[in-house]
Amino acid sequence: MSFQRDARIVARELARYYRESRAGVKPVIDQRPLHSLVGELRLAELAAQGGLTGRRLRRFTRDYLERTTRLHHPAYLAHQVAVPHPSGSLGSLVDGFTNNAMAIYEMGPAAAAIEFFVINWLLEKVDWQPAPYPGAAGAGAGGHGGGVLTHGGSLANLTALIAARSRLAPEVWEKGNPADLAILAPEASHYSVARAAGILGLGHRALYKLPTDERGVVQPDRLPGVWDRLAGDGRRAVALVANACSTALGLYDPLEEIAEFCAAHGLWFHVDGAHGAGALLSGELRHLLRGVRRADSLVWDLHKLARAPTVCAAVLVREAGTLDRAFQQEASYLFHEKEQPGFDFIHRTVECTKAGLGLRFFAVLAALGERGLAAYVEGVFRATREAYEHIAVQPEFECAAPPQSNILCFRLKAEDERQMALRARILAEGSFYLSTASHGGKRWLRLVFMNPDTGLAEVKRLLARLRAG
Repeated sequence: MSFQRDARIVARELARYYRESRAGVKPVIDQRPLHSLVGELRLAELAAQGGLTGRRLRRFTRDYLERTTRLHHPAYLAHQVAVPHPSGSLGSLVDGFTNNAMAIYEMGPAAAAIEFFVINWLLEKVDWQPAPYPGAAGAGAGGHGGGVLTHGGSLANLTALIAARSRLAPEVWEKGNPADLAILAPEASHYSVARAAGILGLGHRALYKLPTDERGVVQPDRLPGVWDRLAGDGRRAVALVANACSTALGLYDPLEEIAEFCAAHGLWFHVDGAHGAGALLSGELRHLLRGVRRADSLVWDLHKLARAPTVCAAVLVREAGTLDRAFQQEASYLFHEKEQPGFDFIHRTVECTKAGLGLRFFAVLAALGERGLAAYVEGVFRATREAYEHIAVQPEFECAAPPQSNILCFRLKAEDERQMALRARILAEGSFYLSTASHGGKRWLRLVFMNPDTGLAEVKRLLARLRAG
């Protein structure tokens, strides 16, 4: 069978790529001009002739892999994207081959069962009540949490804020947005929060910035001032958004104190834990999200600190009904009375055709086990702390803040232009891949420790390269 033969070809090429990447024998990044890549990959020829199998497939796969950014490389330190566990990649393969668009149960029973299980597993990590399985005792009763997996954290944040808006203004689906709605969020929030405000039709003027300290962390004692300004403007808050953790510096807002404020004002409390919610997997780190159980909703990207391939993000709510009532549409070919042995997730999501995302994460969880996954998170957090302790005492470098997660911002004690010029040189030679961020009026070099093979040795080599100019 040609599929089996071609699958073996691809598997061999991926295994070679994996070995080379982990050994660091090839550049971590190789940004050739796009028009050159179109020619080097022979895209026009293959599109015209077909026949991507056998030797052609081997050559194409090898050429393609040579031109990728190697996340498995120890010098990969740039972004909050998982170095995927191989088992998760196999989950993606199975999902892609079966192509069960499982937003409705009949289109993917096994995929829906895994997603239901994964959502409940995550709810338990937050200390929320998992949902009873359809047909089991207690099914249909309230008092339990719920959720859905989406294609990315941006869509997850949007979904959570739609649920919050539907609770505050349920008439919106018939009458449109009231003019008085607003969202409270710190300036350090992910850009997807502002984007969601635009998509929801609220506009950026409806975003009220929460007061923060010099690190960008929310100051709960100053929240009453924002609330008074909101009331003075005649607005109602859809939700208050807090970070767990922030994208640039990787710092956690004080969730317990913020939850207290939200509870006192009947305000929906949304926690953007897209990256940092992974700390809940570890007994020694979960204190960073103290108070999250009092939130109304939480976003958790499993394609970040849970080693799942992109993308696999969870929207979790403390009360399942708030998500089940978020959308109010009709489609007779999907929504109708029927004998239902399972669960339809389509009522909880923007998406109609939805991949079996749960398999991507569950394959990782089943390979590593809970303890193995916790050890990974603890390891990358520990590596970040060790890097900070080393860099902070180097006289020619400074750090933006002590890290709380696996993100560290630092810089040479020099002008912003030099930071950017050095990064450009390093990326051009492919020796390291790091990102940048702005904070406190300065441009910082930003390290994100995602690779379990990355440690202090790579950090020391990076500092030596930066010193060399």
